[in-house]
Amino acid sequence: MEALLVSTGIVALAEVGDKTQLLSLVLVARFRRPAPIVLGILAATLANHALAAAVGAWAQAALGPVLLRWILGLSFLAMAVWALVPDRLESSGASAGRYGVFGATLVAFFLVEMGDKTQIATVALAAQYAAFWSVVAGTTAGMMIANVPVVLFGERIARRLPVRLLRAVAAAVFAAFGAAVLLDLRSAG
Repeated sequence: MEALLVSTGIVALAEVGDKTQLLSLVLVARFRRPAPIVLGILAATLANHALAAAVGAWAQAALGPVLLRWILGLSFLAMAVWALVPDRLESSGASAGRYGVFGATLVAFFLVEMGDKTQIATVALAAQYAAFWSVVAGTTAGMMIANVPVVLFGERIARRLPVRLLRAVAAAVFAAFGAAVLLDLRSAG
């Protein structure tokens, strides 16, 4: 249960102001069809975060516990710094094409998430908790919590969010996890 709740909270916070939220705005402004956009976000996130969690599970099995703790601790600290940097959406690539709004959203979200801070956080969380499905469900829920309101309410809600404050909170959460992992390393060693 802890893996699910922590994963949800971290990703929901980290997503505020992220390029996937910008992509959500672009998609809803272009297509004005919330249902297939939300379903595309869900499908893309499940696929992307399942792959990321699989990498995390592999890392947990392949690396020794001390090396894994160092990597995780430093990764969470790096994520804290990265959370403070605003994202820009370089190109939405949002064309409905032959697969419609759902397909355009699925492909765009999957590609935009590649190498994103929430994907990397999913790898780290899966390695830390060794709870594949809880982490995938939690990170997916966090993604949906952050992006569905943007799709449904668009710019009205985006303008009212204190993005800087939420980025700072996300950074603090990542830093706390990094410090906790590294401090646990000291007590274990």
